Parts: sequence; C-alpha cells; structure tokens
Amino acid sequence: MSDIQRQPAEIQYQTELDALRAGDRSPTPQGWTLSPQAAMTYLLGGKAADGTPVSAKYIGDRRLIETALATLATDRALLLLGVPGTAKSWVSEHLSAAISGTSTLMIQCTAGTDENQIRYGWNYARLLAQGPSREALVQTPLLRAMETGKICRMEELTRMGSDVQDTLITVLSEKMLPIPELDEIVFAKRGFNIIATANNRDKGVSELSSALKRRFNVVVLPLPDDMEQEIAIVTKRVSEMTADLKLPMPHNVAEEVTRVVTIFRELRGGTTLDGKITLKTPGGTLSTAEAIAVMVGGISHATWFKNDELNAESLSSSLIGSIVKDPVQDKLVLEEYLETVLKKRRDYAGYYSTMTDML
Repeated sequence: MSDIQRQPAEIQYQTELDALRAGDRSPTPQGWTLSPQAAMTYLLGGKAADGTPVSAKYIGDRRLIETALATLATDRALLLLGVPGTAKSWVSEHLSAAISGTSTLMIQCTAGTDENQIRYGWNYARLLAQGPSREALVQTPLLRAMETGKICRMEELTRMGSDVQDTLITVLSEKMLPIPELDEIVFAKRGFNIIATANNRDKGVSELSSALKRRFNVVVLPLPDDMEQEIAIVTKRVSEMTADLKLPMPHNVAEEVTRVVTIFRELRGGTTLDGKITLKTPGGTLSTAEAIAVMVGGISHATWFKNDELNAESLSSSLIGSIVKDPVQDKLVLEEYLETVLKKRRDYAGYYSTMTDML
C-alpha cells in the first residue's frame, strides 16, 4: 500500500492508461502517448480494446474535450477558463496524463511568481563558483517540458503579474527559450505544449495581454446545467475520494448528495428549483467542487464521530462553511433561505434545525 497521500493521475489510473495504449491503433500525433481518440475515451469513459473498463474523468459536454484535444494536437496552447470549481485543474491533469504520460510538470502561478520560476533559475553557489553553466542552471517545469516534449500545466495563469505572463510569448510563438547567459537556445521537442487554467470570478487577477491571449485557444468549462448531471459528478467523485481515504460509503449517500446539490443550486441560481421563490445569492460560487468537499467532510465526520451515520448533523457544519464566506451578508442570505425554503420542506427538517442552531 502506498503512503503517498495523493497519487498523480498517471499512477492512479495506470491500469486504464496501459490498456488504452496497448490497444491504440489510431493515428497518434508525434510526442503523444495516446491518440486523440484513445485520450477521449480516457477522459469521458468507455472500454479499452481488451475490454478493460475506463472510468469517466469528466462528465459534461463531449465537444469541450474534443476541442481541447484538437487544440493540443496543434502548436496552439490551451486555456481552460471558468469559475472556481468547474474541474479546470482536474481536466488539465488528466489531459496531461493521457497525452504526455505525466501530469507533474506544473507551475502554480501566484502574485509572487517571477520570471525565474517560469523560464529558469540558477544555483547561486555553483554560479559563483563556476560561472554560468548547464550544471548551475535550475530547470523549471516549463523548461523540462520543452526539452522532453511534454505538457506543462500552468495553474491560475491570471494570478501572476502581466509582465511575468508575457515571458511566455516567445515560448508560445517560437517554441524556443533563449538562455543568454549560456549563449544557448532551448528548442521545444514535438509533443510540448501548455495547458493553462484561469478563473473569471476572483478579484485582483491580472488580465492576459492581447498578445498572449492570441496564443491560446480558450475552452470555457461551465458549471453543470443539469441537476442530474451534477448529482452524478458529485456522487462519482465522493465515491472515489472516500475509497482513497479508506472511509466507508454510507448507504444513504445518494439521498444526502441530492439534498446538498439542491441547496447549492438554489442558492447559486437565486431561485428555488420550481421557480416559485426568488432568493438572495451568497458571495461564493457554491461550485460542484465545494459540494464534493461538503460530502467528503460529512462522511469523515460521520465515520469518526457518528458511528457511520450520515445525516444533517454530520453535513451542516461543512455546508455552512461553504455558503457563509462573508460572516455578515452571507449569513443573512442563509438565514433567509432557511426560513423561507427549508423550514417548509419535511425532508429537510434536520438541515433546518441543525443549521439554525449553528448560526
């Protein structure tokens, strides 16, 4: 049994990837480990040629994944855009695992990210002792991806400064990275590309320059429009995560997932599902990812403290934490929702009483 807390996609789903590679007879772009058709099966689920079942990694519009794979088969970079919790990082990781066989060449962009973390850095002890040399050069994930012909993932691209973002223009346009100190140029091998993610909800982000935007093909990942689809996504991910955490799956998980997703969708949409009551919306996104976190947190609470009994008492604390980001405004929104909606629903009585007490 591995003691790694979270294995990368290519390890976690190695059996599926190996089976898909073994039976892949479709044309494959140079530098790819799977053909686009096999990569599509890996992302959306199906069966390998030998009958090995392949689980769905993304539940949503097939055309979005087709567009993403078609983009990466060219020399154009891919930008996955959407509000927080729409599986941008999840899709990015699995696309990289399917195409390159590795998803770990990743740069987490922040306001403190500088050019050295994007292009290359230096081991200053060696630099002072030996001067500029390949041995003194510290490779970034981007540089390693270029030299090995792999996918480099850049998470939350718009969080780093625009001047740092623009260091990517030469890489994306010319597929090369000059290293003036060594009088060298690193040319990208076939298979290299960039998958970036960004969200359009957070405040204080740095907009991409028009020059950089032109070098990305944008795929917008939406929140699930259909309630049944969102319930299926949450149930699937909760099942996978609880299995990984060695937590027992409660018998009533489907019912509680439906209740949590209903609460999220109504508050997120500003109206009850039947359209009869207009609601105020909280400041947070109440995304599918947060619904998954609420369920996993509730199952953990039930396992360790409630004799495996998953109910409103187990889930309410995590549920309130997801909804009430602003302790004043969001609390008022939730209180109004409890009194005007949940109080009138018999099957939500536990949620109404428990959450009212906690607030």
